Amino acid sequence: MNKREREHLDKVARLGCIVCRKMGKHSYPEIHHIGNQTMGKRADHYHTIPLCPYHHRLGGKGEAIHAGRKSFVERWGSESELLAEVLHLTSFL
Repeated sequence: MNKREREHLDKVARLGCIVCRKMGKHSYPEIHHIGNQTMGKRADHYHTIPLCPYHHRLGGKGEAIHAGRKSFVERWGSESELLAEVLHLTSFL
């Protein structure tokens, strides 16, 4: 990871969980890489959204993206929509 990627991920993390943020709360996030993750390859560091552990992997169906992507998307929006929101917000940091 280079300096520019590190700076970007720092901005993403400073936002807090993007889902909690929609509810007016702040929580410390984990970085979720979005996009095509086939063959063990992860998306690049610019295609990331901040999700707290609950919304990333610990919550149940509809709450955590890794507990059921379809129900998560129905409730909170697509990864692309959340990414657009994150990129917009980080442009002000």
